[in-house]
Amino acid sequence: MKAYSSEFSVERMACVLGVSRSGYYTWLRRSPSERRRQQQLFDLEVKAAAEAGKGYYGRVRIQDELALRGRNASHRRIVASMKRQGITSKTKKQFKVTTNSKHTEPVAPNLLDRKFGVGSPNQVWVSDITYLPSQTGWLYLTVFIDLFSRMVVGWYVSTSLSHEGVLKAFYQAIWRRRPPAGLLVHSDRGVQYACEAFRSALAAQACIQSMSRKGNCWDNAVSESFFATLKNEWLSETCLYDRDHAEHELFDHIERFYNGQRIHTTIHMAPNEFEARKLVKCA
Repeated sequence: MKAYSSEFSVERMACVLGVSRSGYYTWLRRSPSERRRQQQLFDLEVKAAAEAGKGYYGRVRIQDELALRGRNASHRRIVASMKRQGITSKTKKQFKVTTNSKHTEPVAPNLLDRKFGVGSPNQVWVSDITYLPSQTGWLYLTVFIDLFSRMVVGWYVSTSLSHEGVLKAFYQAIWRRRPPAGLLVHSDRGVQYACEAFRSALAAQACIQSMSRKGNCWDNAVSESFFATLKNEWLSETCLYDRDHAEHELFDHIERFYNGQRIHTTIHMAPNEFEARKLVKCA
């Protein structure tokens, strides 16, 4: 009756439904039960957690976001709330791998060997390159990720697949992190990483090089996962004009959202917060 009160009179609806008008008005004035109020409050918390992830969070990340806010809830309760509110996460699209490993440059052994769990920062970085479509042609994004916190520590957008983009992203990461000697840098076998210029840059910083096995994307799964997430959550809703526009948009997404806010399923919080908490404990 309440839903149709703007279309029909209460008296007419009460007559059709066989109820009294006084009963309807009594029900209308009745306060919701305590259980209902708690459910409404929880729904608001779930909605806020989902909005914090810009609509990209599913049940797992919503659960992590609620836990960071001091609210522990079962996955069943969260799923029920999401259904009531019609909250769904965006699904990932198929990821296309583009690596040119047909070259005569020397290839480093796979020293990382899929050991993605790292106990402290600046022990292992992983890197990769992906393509980004723009209105002026293809762009290429290089990233360096610290396995300790999954933080993107260096990145660069270029208009070609030359090794210069990799070097600029690498030097940005070096400037930002000042890693000690012995840092392991892992990538695929692309010519950009195997070329003399990049090998010399690694040697100058006393870094150790590691490369995935031929045709095995799982050996660099963290970078692959980052790019898949980036394309699903950011690129699917962003129309890039040119390199400058891409750089501006990526700065906001990587530095503010991904490093600073987005919950990572491996560490259950954002990379910046993870490092801050871990490093305070170690101090």
